[in-house]
Amino acid sequence: MTASQLFSIANPCALIGWIILIGAIFLNRPFWRDEVAGRWIPLGLSAVYSLFIVFFFFRAEGGFDTLENVQRLFTSPWAALAGWIHYLALDLFMGTLISRRMMETGLPRWPLIVLLPMTFMFGPMGYLGYEFVKLILSKSEIA
Repeated sequence: MTASQLFSIANPCALIGWIILIGAIFLNRPFWRDEVAGRWIPLGLSAVYSLFIVFFFFRAEGGFDTLENVQRLFTSPWAALAGWIHYLALDLFMGTLISRRMMETGLPRWPLIVLLPMTFMFGPMGYLGYEFVKLILSKSEIA
């Protein structure tokens, strides 16, 4: 299989995880949220990522010491695929963590309508948004 073919498989796997996560949140299914979307799918993606790192990443030209070397590193299709799967796994894990924490602290679910797509598309921005929402909603409950 080529890196492009595996890319075409990894994306739908992550998307299925996000669909399960969103469904589990709004249907109040903590097992599906925490175990399936938050654990097993990210673990599967992490295992694939680890294989790519072991077998392909260290053969790629470049490194982490300069921006130019990072750019050179990701000119390898396999290193780029490993990097992409890294994002897929961690963003899904973070989306699950955000949703779990919001429910555990009794915050409303409606901000997840914005936070989860933000986390899916722009991982750290979703986390930043979550911390902002948590701060604002926690203060409004005190007042």
